[in-house]
Parts: sequence; C-alpha cells; structure tokens
Amino acid sequence: MLRDRFTWITKNKLRGCVNLVRYADDFVITGRSKEFLEHEVLPAVVAFLRERGLELSQEKTLITHIDQGFDFLGQNIRKYGGKLLIRPSDKSVRSLMEKIREVVRNNKQVKQSTLIRLLNPIIKGWGNYHRHVVSKDTFHKVDYLIWQCLWRWAKRRHPRKRLPWIKNRYFHRIGSRDWIFAAEERDPESDDAKLFKIEHLSKLTIVRHAAVKGEANPYDQKWESYFEERLSLRMARSLTGRRVLLSLWISQGGKCAHCGEKITKQSGWHVHHIRWRSRGGSSSISNLVFLHPNCHRQVHSRDLEVRKPAP
Repeated sequence: MLRDRFTWITKNKLRGCVNLVRYADDFVITGRSKEFLEHEVLPAVVAFLRERGLELSQEKTLITHIDQGFDFLGQNIRKYGGKLLIRPSDKSVRSLMEKIREVVRNNKQVKQSTLIRLLNPIIKGWGNYHRHVVSKDTFHKVDYLIWQCLWRWAKRRHPRKRLPWIKNRYFHRIGSRDWIFAAEERDPESDDAKLFKIEHLSKLTIVRHAAVKGEANPYDQKWESYFEERLSLRMARSLTGRRVLLSLWISQGGKCAHCGEKITKQSGWHVHHIRWRSRGGSSSISNLVFLHPNCHRQVHSRDLEVRKPAP
C-alpha cells in the first residue's frame, strides 16, 4: 500500500518517499518531513488498518525527528551529531531491573547458588538480545545496578554481622576482579570446590549484526554460497554451532571434502550444503561438509557434486 502510493519518479527510476520496517505488529515508518508523515502517511495507515478491523495504539504511536530518537523493540534509535547509534532503551533497562529485583525479593532465604541460578538466565538472555548494538556502557551500568541489588540482599540476611564479614561470605576475588557475587560448590564426583558466579554483562562480546543484502534470495542458486558463508559465521559464534563444526572436522579428518587437502587456520574454511538449500536441502549435519574457500567457489561456479567423506 505504501509503496504503491508514496513513490516518485526521477531519471526513470522509482524512489521511495517512505520506508517501512516491520516486526510482527510493531512497525516504523520514516519520511522526508513531519508534516508529510502527519497529513499523508498517518491517515493512509489508519484507513488501511480500519478496513481490517484494526487501529493504531495511541500510546505507542509517535511522530518524532531522528535527532530526538525513538524506542523500537526494546532499543533506542537516535542520531548524535549526524551519527546513528542504537542502544538498549531506558524502558528495557527498567524492565530488566524490575524483574531481577522481584526475583531477589521473592527469594530472601534461598541459598546463594540457587539465587544465582534463578538470575543468570534472565541476565544472559537480556544481554544476548542487546549484544549486537551499542551496549557496552549500558552493560556496565546494569552490572552495577545488579551488584547493588545483591549487596542489599546479602546485608538483609545478616543484619547483625559486620560488612567485611558479609562481603567475604558472598563476594569473592576472581583474578584481578573483586566483589564477584559467587558461591562455592563442590563437585560430587571429584569433591573439588569451584566458584559458581553471577553473569556479568560487561564480559559479553559485542558482535555486530551483518545485515542481509536486500537483493539476496535464499531460493536463488546464485546466492547459495553467500548464505553458506553467513551460516559459517553464525555457527562459529554459538556453542551449538561450534559443536557441529567440531563434529564435521572430526568426521572429515580435518580435510577438505573436495580436494582432500588439510584445512588449516591459514587456508580458512566454509560450510557447504551437499544438497543445496535452493534445491531443497537442509542444514542438518548429514547435509553439511567442510570445504576450502577456493574449493567452495569452484564447486558453486562449476556446479560440482560433493559427497560426505567415509568415516
């Protein structure tokens, strides 16, 4: 609807007056001016939704300049001196801390290790969601807020104890870092003691999201190698993906499935689908092999057949 109505022609090319970004029932529409969005785009969107029995949320609908910024999907999008930065929104930080404080408040008498197990999935899940944007400063701030919350929890449990005693009981030094909220646990098999610690957001590595090229089509054979390169990078960044890569490495004896030569850090590697995704293949381990980058290009350019090496 927007594309058909709000386009203009210059030098025989269609140029969009508006841009739409949508995720489920949330969306952002950008335009050339506030007046254009208010008087042209907004009425068109309202009419489009009304025909389908829907309406815009008055609380969420906002027309603003990019220099003032706006929140979308838990992140704040704003230009600072002409540079676009995406950060975790203040509302998202408040929501996280409310959830953490509620867990701490409802578990005043549990063991320290139990509290850590309740909090770690919440902290890690929030951090993984925001690790692809400009989050480092926010991560440090949230770590401090969590520390404050846990320090109050520890003091509340021992109102008659001195602060150094409480600190030594619940907080430990690990390496060069002090005041780590951690509990000692013993391995039932080896009887060795180890520290089970709270997750720290500041330790998360910021990994920039590589946007998919707009013209890329996973069902087009000419884009097959492009999506396989993205798959290789994605697998290398996750624990599950690295396990799959290790399994492939062992099953192939560390050799390329095309030329049979060793795959090393210097040579590099790509993951290849034996039956291409564009031809109905899956990303299961039975349909994947390791290839040298150059061998990978040859396989795709010549449409060569690759078989899984015998174990």
